[in-house]
Amino acid sequence: MKHIVCASCGATNRVEQARLLEAPVCGKCGEEIMAAKPMPISEAAFAKFVAKTEVPVLVDFWAAWCGPCRMMAPQFEQAAKLLPELRLIKVDSDAAPQLSQQLAIRSIPSLVLFKDGREIARQAGVMPAAELATWVRSQLGR
Repeated sequence: MKHIVCASCGATNRVEQARLLEAPVCGKCGEEIMAAKPMPISEAAFAKFVAKTEVPVLVDFWAAWCGPCRMMAPQFEQAAKLLPELRLIKVDSDAAPQLSQQLAIRSIPSLVLFKDGREIARQAGVMPAAELATWVRSQLGR
């Protein structure tokens, strides 16, 4: 069993490992919890989401005014389809200044990979989806 926090409502769900790729839904709100798309998450929900989600979490720190972030958005969206075993979330660094400061986000877009609640890798700048998926898998030893 894996615990997966719902990015929509914050409820923690238990999902059998074998069913992770079968579009499980949140027991509280009914939203898909392993959706093959990036989900926005608030600064307030971030700590619980990362700490309690027992699959790797890839975070895109971005801002609406950032040209490279707008270039990265479709690549991150495509990467979500290439990495169905991960949760991909987006944090608007303007809306989450304390979190950005806490994690020392110095440039955007910045990608931060978490496993078991701990940061294991980070990468700044725009990256094609396939290259991003390769980078993530190499960081996870896959």
